[in-house]
Amino acid sequence: MINITLPDNSVRIYPKGTTSLEVAKSISEGLARNVLSAKVNGEVWDALRPINSDATIKLFTWEDAEGKATMWHSSAHLMAEAIEFFYPGVKFGIGPNIENGFYYDIDFVDYTISSDDFKKIETKMLEIAQKKNQFIRKEVSKTEALDYFTKKNDTYKLELISDLEDGTISLYESGNFVDLCRGPHLADTSSIKAIKLLSIAGAYWRGDEKRKQLTRIYGITFPKQKELTEYLAMLEEAKKRDHRKLGKELELFAFSQKVGMGLPLWLPKGADLRMRLEEFLKKVQKKAGYLQVMTPHIGNKELYVTSGHYEKYGKDSFQPIKTPEEGEEFLLKPMNCPHHCEIYNIKPHSYKDLPIRLAEFGTVYRYEQSGELHGLTRVRGFTQDDAHIFCRPDQVKEEFLSVIDIVLYIFKTLDFKDFVTQISLRDPNNKEKYIGSDENWEKAENAIKEAATEKGLKTVVVEGEAAFYGPKLDFIVKDAIGRNWQLGTIQVDYNLPERFELEYTGSDNQKHRPVMIHRAPFGSMERFVAVLLEHCAGKFPLWLTPVQAILLPISEKYMEYSKKVLHLLNISDIRTEIDERNEKTGKKIRDAELQRIPYMIILGEKEEAEGNISIRKQGEGDLGTFTIEEFVKMINIEVNNLIEF
Repeated sequence: MINITLPDNSVRIYPKGTTSLEVAKSISEGLARNVLSAKVNGEVWDALRPINSDATIKLFTWEDAEGKATMWHSSAHLMAEAIEFFYPGVKFGIGPNIENGFYYDIDFVDYTISSDDFKKIETKMLEIAQKKNQFIRKEVSKTEALDYFTKKNDTYKLELISDLEDGTISLYESGNFVDLCRGPHLADTSSIKAIKLLSIAGAYWRGDEKRKQLTRIYGITFPKQKELTEYLAMLEEAKKRDHRKLGKELELFAFSQKVGMGLPLWLPKGADLRMRLEEFLKKVQKKAGYLQVMTPHIGNKELYVTSGHYEKYGKDSFQPIKTPEEGEEFLLKPMNCPHHCEIYNIKPHSYKDLPIRLAEFGTVYRYEQSGELHGLTRVRGFTQDDAHIFCRPDQVKEEFLSVIDIVLYIFKTLDFKDFVTQISLRDPNNKEKYIGSDENWEKAENAIKEAATEKGLKTVVVEGEAAFYGPKLDFIVKDAIGRNWQLGTIQVDYNLPERFELEYTGSDNQKHRPVMIHRAPFGSMERFVAVLLEHCAGKFPLWLTPVQAILLPISEKYMEYSKKVLHLLNISDIRTEIDERNEKTGKKIRDAELQRIPYMIILGEKEEAEGNISIRKQGEGDLGTFTIEEFVKMINIEVNNLIEF
C-alpha cells in the first residue's frame, strides 16, 4: 500500500500501482470524468501512469493551465496521426503545446499542403478522437528508440534521440501513431471534442536558419464546441485590434527592410505617445526617490562576461564589435543592469546612502530569429523602463513593496483591471542553470513571497522560470478580450552585487554587499505600447492620445477661423490638428472616427459668427455648442482627472 497526500494535506491509502485517475474516481465520478493529468511529487504525469510509492498529488482539469497543456500536447499527436493518414512517409520534428493550442513541425517530403487541406485533417482528427484511443506510455532503451525510428526513416527523431540519455526515453502510442515523447498525455482521446487548425508557417529545424525549413501547423482544441466558437470570435476581435494593423492606420510606428528587421521606427504620433508614457513614469519615479541615469548603447564584452550575461545569452546577442585594438571587443548592450552596477561602483557608499535607486529608459539589443519577430511585441531593439535599486538586506522587503505600488498605480491609471502575479522560482532539480548560493536564493525567494502576501496579490508560483541571477515577480495582465500578457517584472538579486564586488560601509564600519532589485513596470516600451494599443483598440485615454481634437471646417471659407481656433487650443495645450482636405464633412467625421480622435470640432458659418465651436465626441455623437474656453476647461478636467501617485 502507498500513501497519497492530496492538496488539502489529507492522506489516503491506495494499492501500489494506483493511477491518478483511480484516485480521482475514489473522490467522485464527476471529478474523474474531468481529470486530464496530475502533478505527482512536483512532476506532471499522465492520469493513467501508475504511482508506485508514497506521493503528493494534485489533479488537473480543463480549468487548470496544466490540464489545458496536457490536452493540447495530446492534440498535437492526434493531428500528427491524421496527417500521417493522408501523407504517409512524412517526417515529424517536434509537436509541443503552446500558450494557446499546439503546433507540429513536419517535413512533408514531396507532398504539398496548404490551409485548404485543414478541413479534411480536422474531420479525421475528430473521427480518431471519437474512437477513445488510449495514450499508452512505454519506457524504452536508447537502442530500441533508435531502431524504431530508423525503420520509419525519421531523421529528425533520430537526431533528438541522439541527444538523450539512456534510461530517460519514452514513446507514446495512440491509435496508429507512435511518437518520441516524455508526456504527459490524456488518458484517451475522447476529451477532445472541438478542433480547429489555425495557420501554417515555415520553421527552421531546431531554430537554425542553416537547417531545413519544415512546415509548422498550428491548431487548438477544446472539450466543448461552445468554447471553440468563443475562442474563434476572440481571434476575429484580436485581428481588428492587431497592434500592427492599428499602428499603421494611426501612423504610430513602422518598419523598414533597409533599416533592418525587428528595428521599429517611431513616427511623430507614436513618438509623442511613447514620450508621454515615459514622462508619466518619470514623474512617478521622481516622487518615489529614483535618480535618472543614461548609459551607452554598447559595452565592453568583459562587462557582460563579469555579469554572467555573456555566458547565458551570448548566442542571442549580436556579434561582437571588434576595434583596431588587439583583443578588444564590444557588444550592443543586451542588458542595462551591468552598466548600473558600474555607476554604483563610481564612488564609495555608506549604509546611510542606501537605498540608491537608478532609473533609465535604456535601449537594448538582442538578436531574435527572424521567424520569431512580431510587430512591437518581439523586436531586436527595444527600450526598457529599467531601474535598479541597491539596498541593504533589511530594506529589501520595503523596497519590493514600493515597486509593487508603482506597478499597481500604472495598471489602475491605464485600466488594466484583471491581472495575476507569477512568482518565478528557480528549478530545484536543475540548479546549474543559475548563479549564486542556496542561501541567497532562499532569502530572495522568501522576500518576494512575503511582499506578495502582504499586498494581497493573486499569485501563482512557478518553478524554473526565475532569471538566472534571481527569482522574480511577473505581472500577467488580461486584456479587454481575455488574452494574457506578461508586462511588469520585479526581481531580487543577491548575485550581481557579488560578481561586481559592490560594497557599502555598514554601521559597524565593515564592508557589506548590497542587494539589487531589478524592476521594469512597463517591461519594454515597445511591448507595452503594443499591448495597450490592442487593449484599448487604439482609443487611448485623453491624456495620452497623440491628437486630442481635430478641426473640421465645413468649407474652405472657414479655414481662417479654423486656424484662429487651432492657435487658441494649441496655446491652451490641447493637441489639435486641422483637416484641410476638400472633402464633405461626413467623410471627415468618419475618417476622424477611424483615427480614434476623441473630439471632432465642426466649424461653419454659425460657429464663426458666434465665436463658438460645435463638438462631436467619438462614440457619443454631437455634444452641442461650446465656447472655446468651455471646451478647454472640459478637456483639462478630463486630462487632469488622473489618480495621484
